[in-house]
Amino acid sequence: MADLHQHPHGPEPSASDIRMVIAASSAGTIFEWYDFFIYGTLASFVGKAFFPSVGPTLQILLVWAGFAVGFGFRPLGAILFGYFGDKLGRKYTFLVTVTLMGISTAGVGLTPSAETIGLWAPFIVILLRILQGLALGGEYGGAAIYVSEHSPPGRRGYFTGFIQSSVVGGFVLSIIVVLLNQAAFSEDTLADWGWRVPFLLSLALLAISLWMRLKLSESPVFLAMREEGEISGNPFAESFTYPGNKKRIFVALFGVTGILTTIWYTAFFSSLSFLKGPMRVDATVVEVVIGLTALVSMSFYVMVGAWSDKVGRKRPLVIGAALALALLFPLFWGLGSLANPGLQASARANPVVVSGRACSTDPFADLTGSKPSDCGKLLETLTASGVPYSVRTADALSLTVGGHAVAIAPEWLAGDAAHKQEAAKARKAGIEAALAARGFDFSVQRPALPALLGIAGILLVLGGLSALTYGGVAAQLTEMFPAPIRYSSMSIPYHIGAGYLGGFLPLIASYINARTGDAYAGLWYTWGVVAFGLIVAIWGLRGGPPRDYGDDAS
Repeated sequence: MADLHQHPHGPEPSASDIRMVIAASSAGTIFEWYDFFIYGTLASFVGKAFFPSVGPTLQILLVWAGFAVGFGFRPLGAILFGYFGDKLGRKYTFLVTVTLMGISTAGVGLTPSAETIGLWAPFIVILLRILQGLALGGEYGGAAIYVSEHSPPGRRGYFTGFIQSSVVGGFVLSIIVVLLNQAAFSEDTLADWGWRVPFLLSLALLAISLWMRLKLSESPVFLAMREEGEISGNPFAESFTYPGNKKRIFVALFGVTGILTTIWYTAFFSSLSFLKGPMRVDATVVEVVIGLTALVSMSFYVMVGAWSDKVGRKRPLVIGAALALALLFPLFWGLGSLANPGLQASARANPVVVSGRACSTDPFADLTGSKPSDCGKLLETLTASGVPYSVRTADALSLTVGGHAVAIAPEWLAGDAAHKQEAAKARKAGIEAALAARGFDFSVQRPALPALLGIAGILLVLGGLSALTYGGVAAQLTEMFPAPIRYSSMSIPYHIGAGYLGGFLPLIASYINARTGDAYAGLWYTWGVVAFGLIVAIWGLRGGPPRDYGDDAS
């Protein structure tokens, strides 16, 4: 193979060419991530339509499992489309990915509910999520490389920062569409079929994206490689055999992607789930506040990308990761105090204690067929209600609130399948009534303006942490790998990290919360991944000003 250390350059694109490249790539990225995120944004409707015959805790876990499945297939998409991107070109590869994404997203909106076709419904939805994951595995690497290879080296972080902000843009667009959908339809219509409209909208977004991307030309770097005969014979295999590439892939996986993806999903999805779930804040209020703060934070990614052009890619990422470790728990404690101060105060003044035998909860009991203990049933109800509790081992089952015993009615604990749903409803109503008498507030929360401003401020800080660890990453990953195997080499670690470490975060965090009864316990997953990633980043990333691949002994 020809010498790959030097970065081949094609003809310099004009300023108008670069503007078109950024606009088309960013718009396509927004639309594709909209398609992927709309599933998570409409999680409650998806759960009721496709997973209706299970308890509320398992239902949300199954929805997040479906969300995670799409991420789980991203590495396979990275391998597949990375191969084509390095062999056939950047442009046509991400034309295929955006088409696959649009069609599979619309398919979710067209799938009949489980009440209509039974188990085929979740099976079809999971299959469509797999197709979405494959498509997304090829999208980000293609768009990031395409913009980066059109950019002059001194402005690469700035230009690719628009791609990074476009990921947030997809999230914002999903929230805007959901809010418009809620305004257009009544609650009954929305629950019946109106929730499907945002999925079907992806067909229109697909048409716009294809129209814009078809106007683009191929990357000048790829054209130069093809002209000079430097196209890789097997980019997947060479990604693991090229000298030094295994270390670079390891660093890109844990020291870059592991950090950015867990912070990103914690900042946006965990906060969304936390406020709407255990904090009981009105769903529309949450979506408006998070949508507005995410919209503002989009500019942070471009600013950090431009900053990385001056100080290097490593410094913003390391600073952002270190700040996240220090601020993650305090920020979420602040969200809880502002969003539902009554719940926090009541839990401190009247601690809830559950005592009994086999006092643990299994969120997947409905799937495995195992029968929860009576104590486990109480814990599941408290978890679903967002009530923190502590557990003690004892011979007799008891529930106390602030030291006062709560009478446990026999109908709360019915174990036969025929009466399980009625027992769960009675248990929820009885426990919440007993806790409400001790000051717990289970009403929908609509925080006052000062509290909303405080929540928005915390969300902006979380967005800033995400931007620090994400804004310069497209340029960083492009510069880490040689051009002939770049699409594969950067896509594989990025999508393994984003697919597994980040994509499974909502599921893992929700499971930890359900097992512990602590709405904040799931944050330890993010903290652990970021802590390990920070060590890898400090060890493995080169510091100093940005350099192209091969400019030093990297």
